[in-house]
Formats: sequence, C-alpha cells, structure tokens
Amino acid sequence: MAMPIYESAEDYLEAILRIQEEKGVVHSVDIAELKHFSKASVSVAMKKLRENGYISMEKNGTLNLLPPGREIAERIYERHQLLTRLFVSLGVDQKTAEDDACKVEHDLSEITFQKLKEAFEKK
Repeated sequence: MAMPIYESAEDYLEAILRIQEEKGVVHSVDIAELKHFSKASVSVAMKKLRENGYISMEKNGTLNLLPPGREIAERIYERHQLLTRLFVSLGVDQKTAEDDACKVEHDLSEITFQKLKEAFEKK
C-alpha cells in the first residue's frame, strides 16, 4: 500500500509533468514560476518527493518523475484536463475553469471522475 499523498504533492508532480511536456526538462525554478511559489518552498517539496521515491534529481538539478510519481502526475493531469474542458463546455471562462479544475481534481472520487469522463466523452 502506497503512503497517502497530499494534495500539494500531487500539484507538484502534475507541474513537473506539465513542464516536462512543454520544455523537455524541469528544474525547481520552473515549478516556482509556474506555481508562483518561492524557490525555498519548492526546494523543500522536491526534497520530500525525492525521499518518498516520486522523483529523482540529476547532478545538474534536472527533475525526473519516477514511475510512482509519473502515475500520480498523469492521473491528476488527466483529471485537470477533463474537468477544465467540461467547465469550459458549460460556459465557464478558461482561467476560471482551470482554477476550479485544480480545486476539484484532488477531491473527486475515482467513481465520480469515471462517470464524468464517460458522460463527457459521449458528447
């Protein structure tokens, strides 16, 4: 049984995945810029994620998702993307839809998310 992961850790893992897809490489400063966090708080979070086996860090500071971290990041990112598209389709502006998706993506049960996904993909 994996240790429970906190919402903030999920956010960091998702941020790493998003930056990796956009830029190819990820450094702590990229996460600080994306999330509007201080470099110090990002540094503390990266240390915890490394200690828990979610990410690795190269000597040059490049961050990489390890399989358990990638799995979580992809799950959260999928939720984020689907919820954002769903909210936009309901007439919510893009920025609000993204902000709200970020709030909901962590708390939604797997059952509810799957039902939303099925309903949205039928459209």
